[in-house]
Amino acid sequence: MARVKNNLDELEKTDQLERSAIHLLHRASQCASDVFQAEIDGELTPRQYAILLTVAQNEGLSQTDLVERTGIDRSTLADVIRRMIKKGLLQRRRTREDARAYAVKLTEEGWRVLRQTEPLARRADEKVLSVLSVVDRERFLKGLREIIRSVNVGEAEQAKSA
Repeated sequence: MARVKNNLDELEKTDQLERSAIHLLHRASQCASDVFQAEIDGELTPRQYAILLTVAQNEGLSQTDLVERTGIDRSTLADVIRRMIKKGLLQRRRTREDARAYAVKLTEEGWRVLRQTEPLARRADEKVLSVLSVVDRERFLKGLREIIRSVNVGEAEQAKSA
């Protein structure tokens, strides 16, 4: 009888994970990252690609702005940018407005890598989303954006009240 109860407990725990948004988002993120890495052939990580793309679309952003736009935490972003500068993909300089802040730009090598990587990243996105119908893809992406927006709003409100 104890063995049956243990099996039921295990099934219930598994079922809980299968209904856990946090767990499923984490697992989906791992899967998406694996697909991305396979497509890109290890040249960039998803975070590095997000930084290159964001900087390309907003030349001269400060690192603080990059934190806000990419959702990468400040210390991780600083470390990733430092590595990307060493690889010759980015350059940074102090901003005119604030001598303590850095503005980030793509180097020629950064632009080359981005141009080479963009179609591969699109293909990785397509592979990840291919299991969903076109309508479900839009719903899924909209749902993810809503989650991100609501969490960001909640964090901003908490920061104001602190």
